[in-house]
Amino acid sequence: MTFIDHAPDRTGHDRRLGLLPFLVLTLGVGAASGYATVHDVATWYPTLIKPSFNPPNWVFAPVWTALYILMAIAAWRVWRVAGAFSRALLLFYVQLALNCAWSFLFFKDHRIAAALADIAVMFVLILATAIAFGRRDRWAGILFLPYLAWVGFAAALNGAVWQLNGMPAT
Repeated sequence: MTFIDHAPDRTGHDRRLGLLPFLVLTLGVGAASGYATVHDVATWYPTLIKPSFNPPNWVFAPVWTALYILMAIAAWRVWRVAGAFSRALLLFYVQLALNCAWSFLFFKDHRIAAALADIAVMFVLILATAIAFGRRDRWAGILFLPYLAWVGFAAALNGAVWQLNGMPAT
């Protein structure tokens, strides 16, 4: 089996077509997150004190786009072997909802501590998803590792912003 297997399934349908809903879902979450951030990245975020390891703003969109595509491919690979309502994909859907919620908490609501709590839970769920995916499809688990690393970095960044700005724990 190749990275993206294009062989027809038992009904003669190309299995790649199942990838489309996962791309729409993950990139849709990315679009919703972008909606939540676009205004406040330009107005509120520049007013915050940021740590020395804060990347330039232009880095985030291409990194997240690549990660959403990798997540979609991983979920699609698991869907092919485990079905849409497997435990592994349930973990995927929950962590994806937390992913979207983070942008609204941090940027729209300016609730940095709540966003930090969200991303901490999300990190654990991403790890659990990567493990569950890897048990069903080795490549799917591997495809989740860059996402896990980036969210770990984002959590550290979120925590540093919260600490540097003396934010209340609300």
